[in-house]
Amino acid sequence: MMPETAPLSAAEYAATRAMLEWQIELGADEAMLDAPISRYAPVEAAPEAAPEVAPKAPAAEALAAPVPVDPVAEATALAAAAPDLAALAEAMAGFERCELKRGARNFVFADGNPAARVLILGEAPGREEDLEGRPFVGPAGQLLDRMLAAIGLSRNTPDAAAAVYITNVLPWRPPANRDPEPEEIAMFRPFVARHVELVSPDLVVLMGNPACLAGLGQRGILRLRGRWAEAFGRPALPMTHPAYLLRNPAAKREAWADLLALRARLDG
Repeated sequence: MMPETAPLSAAEYAATRAMLEWQIELGADEAMLDAPISRYAPVEAAPEAAPEVAPKAPAAEALAAPVPVDPVAEATALAAAAPDLAALAEAMAGFERCELKRGARNFVFADGNPAARVLILGEAPGREEDLEGRPFVGPAGQLLDRMLAAIGLSRNTPDAAAAVYITNVLPWRPPANRDPEPEEIAMFRPFVARHVELVSPDLVVLMGNPACLAGLGQRGILRLRGRWAEAFGRPALPMTHPAYLLRNPAAKREAWADLLALRARLDG
């Protein structure tokens, strides 16, 4: 309901009509808004709306990022799948998770008679072993051969009862003949365990701290040596490494006692 307004007087009516006629003459012949707009007033610019930002799509690199691989799990799977020594050597040689492979000359797997009753586990190849591709061929290896000969054992005999089989924890030479790192030992332990399983020796000799760490989970060869333990499910005798004996000739007496203990165990 429209509000009531007071009637215009004759003078007001005439003035209002005159104004409308004047606006019609100017071209304003149609009412557009309820209130007039001043064209001379300053116009405030409306604030610009912030541009919409589309959510960033995941980077292609992130989508394609490889899933981290556990080297120990991969080594375990490869070792378990090896049905024999040849397949195990191939799996180890093709294992790409160890950086030592990039700096070594040759892959060093094993030496001796696989039917031997004694498996000797060393640390890692040195310079001579890296050049020749066989374990224990340098000065320490020559001393080892003399030690074994003193109790009637040899790596070169076809007689399994008098033979030894020799391998290392690592198949690749560490730079500057440094000791193997615990991570490297853990990485190759599944291969070592499978190696021992395939050879199936009566006894295992652990020569040096890395071999003890792989077989017993312990270090401290001077404390462990000469004390029978169990490694890889077999009787194991920790012994000082021949390289240590070359640096410390006085320790050869204890090494001789360990060799005699090994001989006595073989003789039953």
